[in-house]
Amino acid sequence: MLLPALLAAAIVLPLTGAARPTVPAPPPATLTTPLTPATLASAYEANRKNAAEAARMAAAHGDTHRAAADHALAAPSRHLLAFDGRGSGQATEVIGDLTHARHIAVLVPGSDTTLDTYPRFHRAAASLYTALTHHPTESRTPTDTVAVIAWLGYETPATVSTTVTTTTRADEAAPRLRAFVRGLRTAAPAGAHLTLLCHSYGSVVCGRAAPGLAADDIALVGSPGTGADSATALHTRARVWAARGTADWVAHVPHVRTGLSGTGTTVGFGTDPVSAAFGARVFDAAGAGHSGYFTPGSASLANLARITLGETSEVTRA
Repeated sequence: MLLPALLAAAIVLPLTGAARPTVPAPPPATLTTPLTPATLASAYEANRKNAAEAARMAAAHGDTHRAAADHALAAPSRHLLAFDGRGSGQATEVIGDLTHARHIAVLVPGSDTTLDTYPRFHRAAASLYTALTHHPTESRTPTDTVAVIAWLGYETPATVSTTVTTTTRADEAAPRLRAFVRGLRTAAPAGAHLTLLCHSYGSVVCGRAAPGLAADDIALVGSPGTGADSATALHTRARVWAARGTADWVAHVPHVRTGLSGTGTTVGFGTDPVSAAFGARVFDAAGAGHSGYFTPGSASLANLARITLGETSEVTRA
């Protein structure tokens, strides 16, 4: 069909990866207690040990690239809430002090994010953390702290695939994201301000997870759509924000949605999130390209920091 072909061509990133053999890794660490402030340290340690073993197994298998990625995550300075080195891999990493954070951002990535490409996802999270901790504001007190969480908690679709044009992977990821946010509420301080920052296909995940999601703000950047016709149709109590830079090719994605006869599969993601018809709070991303929303010094990063800090009146609107 022409529509799936057009969508597949529009939603892919310039960077693609070749198929690679399965890399051996241990099953994820078993955590016997729920995440709480008191158990965070033991969770971090268990997941670091698991990443170290995954690195050893990958190296023995001859995959030096995966071994290096796993080894980096096993460093004592890394705080992993979850790690799974099997297949394309998954990881959830905290930057900052989650036990005292009053403002928490959860980054949800888009297509082709795996353990092999994780460093670029981590750079985005680290860039936001730096922007937050150096953010000038009169409203914060010295006791206010922030945390950023890089949530690679689902199998992202390949950038060149029919899967990237449907909500299938997002539908699989949505209950995991909702469960993670529920658990996060028990590990973070009561009343902490929680923001989801959802990039590209990650905005589809956030859109499918939105009903019942315990978030205060949801920001969609570089979004091809959410699978919903409007912000109201997301059925969330969170404020919904959206932005797209003028250099982002995702602007050329056809904003349509259609069912494939006899398959139960829907292709396309519907209304453009930065359109008036969608009804989100559209903020300025200036000239950001599709991978540029977390670039240090950019208008988009400054606004994402303001949203994360709850400084909604300071967000510059598009």
